[in-house]
Amino acid sequence: MALLLLVAALTWQVQAWRYSAQLAQQARAHAQERQQLAEALASQALGERQQRRALEQQIQANDQSHYQELLDAQQTQARLRDRLATTDLRLSVLLGADAVSGVPAAPATGGLDHDPVRARLEPAHARRIIAITDRGDRGLIALRACQAYVRALQR
Repeated sequence: MALLLLVAALTWQVQAWRYSAQLAQQARAHAQERQQLAEALASQALGERQQRRALEQQIQANDQSHYQELLDAQQTQARLRDRLATTDLRLSVLLGADAVSGVPAAPATGGLDHDPVRARLEPAHARRIIAITDRGDRGLIALRACQAYVRALQR
């Protein structure tokens, strides 16, 4: 009977060792799996950070180019306004011959071509036209900037 109890206790102990070894192996496998998952998530997060950084740099470059384009347009408009103000430049409108007299303009002496009929605009009207084109240029530049931003986000 004592021998039977000893064999049962020994069997119980061996079984406990086996189960504890299996549990330890499962724990190691689980820890290794979690470690691999954490490394994969960290790698994915790093990739997303790099993509975001690249996108931010691209958007910043687009902003700088559009800002420079806006500055160039403003400088061009300012030069044009200055030239109009100093009467260095006069805006004129090409009129059709029918609009002037209903008959084509007489040909220039010694040539077959008709000289185009032009009407000069008053400086106040010219300034208003320049202001309208300035607003239009700014609107187009802003539209291109928005389109570039949306394209950058879609990539």
